[in-house]
Amino acid sequence: MKHRISTPVPGAALFAIFFVVVTAGLVSQLADQTRYSSSGLLVAQPRFWPAVALTGMVLFGLGHFWSVWPRREKRWFAVLVDWLLVLEFVAWFLGYVYLVPLSGYLLTTIAFMLLLTFRMGYRDLRQLGIAALTGLAVILLFKTGLAVKIPGGQLYESLPEPLRSFMIVNF
Repeated sequence: MKHRISTPVPGAALFAIFFVVVTAGLVSQLADQTRYSSSGLLVAQPRFWPAVALTGMVLFGLGHFWSVWPRREKRWFAVLVDWLLVLEFVAWFLGYVYLVPLSGYLLTTIAFMLLLTFRMGYRDLRQLGIAALTGLAVILLFKTGLAVKIPGGQLYESLPEPLRSFMIVNF
């Protein structure tokens, strides 16, 4: 029976190129990041096994690229658009990081949980409630349970003193 290679996933050639470039970059750093001593066996050298692993990764990445390239993905534009859509979530994250110092961890986390849940197509009231409760659980876990130091939002400054202190310490 002849082995058949399955149909490549869109973006496989692009992934292979990315993988080979990143791994080749790591290979280029071996001389700076590891050392070689003249004594001892070759396989006992600190540089040997990382070099073997990274060289293998480059070779197998090139092999993967070679296996998917002859099929020539005809939808390069569609693949590029799919990959660029990921940048939307980078923007969501950057917005979240920007707003936490302004509106506080509690309000920002719950708002972003609700917005992202809605954005992903879950618009049922029950699903939005689960998202809000999950956001609250994350806040309680990190801020209260693990005592992670997250600065309070500027919005907390407008609260009455007892509530302000409580919100800064717990939320």
